[in-house]
Amino acid sequence: MLELRNAAKMVGGDYHIRPTDLALQRGTLNVLLGPTLSGKTSLMRLMAGLDRPTSGSVYFDGADVTGMRVQKRNVAMVYQQFINYPAMTVYENIASPMRIAGKDQATIDKEVRKAAELLRLTPYLDRTPLNLSGGQQQRTALARALVKGASLVLMDEPLANLDYKLREELRAELPRIFAQSGAIFVYATTEPSEALLLGGNTATLSEGHITQFGPTIEVYRRPVDLLTAKTFADPPLNFIDVVKAGSVFEHAAAGRLPVPAHLARMPDGPVTVAFHPHHLSLKPQTGEAARLTARTQISEITGSESFVYLDYSGARWVMLEHGIHDIDPDTEIGVFLDIRHLMAFDPNGRAIAAHAAG
Repeated sequence: MLELRNAAKMVGGDYHIRPTDLALQRGTLNVLLGPTLSGKTSLMRLMAGLDRPTSGSVYFDGADVTGMRVQKRNVAMVYQQFINYPAMTVYENIASPMRIAGKDQATIDKEVRKAAELLRLTPYLDRTPLNLSGGQQQRTALARALVKGASLVLMDEPLANLDYKLREELRAELPRIFAQSGAIFVYATTEPSEALLLGGNTATLSEGHITQFGPTIEVYRRPVDLLTAKTFADPPLNFIDVVKAGSVFEHAAAGRLPVPAHLARMPDGPVTVAFHPHHLSLKPQTGEAARLTARTQISEITGSESFVYLDYSGARWVMLEHGIHDIDPDTEIGVFLDIRHLMAFDPNGRAIAAHAAG
């Protein structure tokens, strides 16, 4: 188990990582999700031993490794900007950690070819990295991490440079591979959709602070605060400030919205209600859909989906619809909100009621 115990990192008087407690179990996939500069890379550097925390401690399997150099830890790292040995063949690049560990040639050959087959590198084993595409070079770096047999595997947006099909295949395959190895797998991404595809656990980060950590689907469906809900939303989360008054949410300009059953017991008063773009539609999807009137701003068509940006009484919303919907700007339209999926937050941004499934 890897533990951060009140670990923090300051640079020039500013927190890069605020005091953090976090425990990651062996054989688990753990996603660090947050925008650029939220602290994902800084956190992984503390985990790896590349940086020492300004305060607090790092433990691995119960032993304090806070001051232990990264070279003495069994860690593998893969970055978005791939790193390979330019003078070595792909075969030797992949084999290098096993040669350093003193593995016999038969074991090395078996593991190199197994990793190469998984990552579709078999035809390129005799080439040097400079004779590969960017995606092939990144796959070489991934293969080297696979064969190392590390206890801790840190991956900083490692699939960003790969083509869509291979990226999807690896997203499905990597968690299984590392779970079988018993390693702690830490994967940093800016993409909420990638976190959902990978599963496992997710820690949401904002400005060096972990806002929530837990099973990925639970963090997505039941964020503890509005900041976490916004972090775990792409397209952006829709929200509006209202006042709960009995069985309705009231808004001075927008009128009334019915309070769904799962929020019925929350106290009356000011509240922010929020929902994801796919819970807004042009036609009612369920019997619990509230009809609202909004004005279109712009439509974006992306293949089989359309993003329709709306103005709802001053609130800027986005609706995600399947199919092609090219709606003229500044058009008043009726939209339907599935109120079963509303989330509610108090004036301080804290979740104040159980949320329905996302």
